[in-house]
Amino acid sequence: MTSLRKLGSSDLEVFPLALGGNVFGWTADEETSFAVLDAYTAAGGNFVDTADAYSAWVEGNKGGESETIIGKWVKARGNRSDVVIATKVSQHPEYQGLSAANIKAAADASLRRLDTDYIDLYYTHFDKPEVPVEEIIGALDELVKAGKVRHIAASNISAERLQASLDFSDREGLARYVALQPHYNLVSRDTYEGPLQDLAAREGLAAVPYFALASGFLTGKYRPGTTVDSARAQGAAKHLESERGRQVLAALDEIATAHEASVATVALAWLAAQPTVTAPIASARTVEQLPALLGVAELRLTTEEVDRLTQASA
Repeated sequence: MTSLRKLGSSDLEVFPLALGGNVFGWTADEETSFAVLDAYTAAGGNFVDTADAYSAWVEGNKGGESETIIGKWVKARGNRSDVVIATKVSQHPEYQGLSAANIKAAADASLRRLDTDYIDLYYTHFDKPEVPVEEIIGALDELVKAGKVRHIAASNISAERLQASLDFSDREGLARYVALQPHYNLVSRDTYEGPLQDLAAREGLAAVPYFALASGFLTGKYRPGTTVDSARAQGAAKHLESERGRQVLAALDEIATAHEASVATVALAWLAAQPTVTAPIASARTVEQLPALLGVAELRLTTEEVDRLTQASA
């Protein structure tokens, strides 16, 4: 049984791979989403990541489709207490921004869709610098005190705003961010490494990186001359045009062969080995895509292999 990891300073213990819910209600219909969630939890997984805006970008959707599917699945399986559900606020078409009133209204809407009394981890999805951190933290603290949210976290935020938020929480004795969700992977390191990563390490925050597989590029399925049928193919394929992208693929291939593992598993294992990272996020639109993601829970890279990938991606 894979051991769970403590999420920052919280009392949450999570599987070392967070299952991304962005595909639920988008490239995975309800039946397929249920099957993916079933297979993930059967393998020991317990950490599901979504957002109130998923998947408002799809024609005919209005946002909240992913939360609704997760809520139906949890109710059908009767496993709410076994699953750590993370969702986010600020981007839903009807609940834009981080004003105190919007945070509270959006949380209530998420709770209805998730068909639950509480959210385990509630992220500010995109920071809104025009809103004072005091207003944001104050509203989040009210949700925690009301029992609607267990822990709070931040995504897409600057080191300066994050530090100001933590300082305010400490000064006033209010709910404090326990986790950070940065954009971070082998071909996008400067989006996290540096001041943000240093701050997370200093303040004891858990990093839960999104785009962990660079929209699929780090699965190894994108190669010169290949065409991939994916909603995210264009974004992933652009990495082939860079020397760094090609060097990373070569290093991944070499290490994957040595471990008889998939390229995706190795890419996630590098991420999981980085300071502050607790659980990378990756999504599967089919059950068949899951084993490569779940493999990160068992694969341990050597120091030399981690260094090889770090150098290739520099």
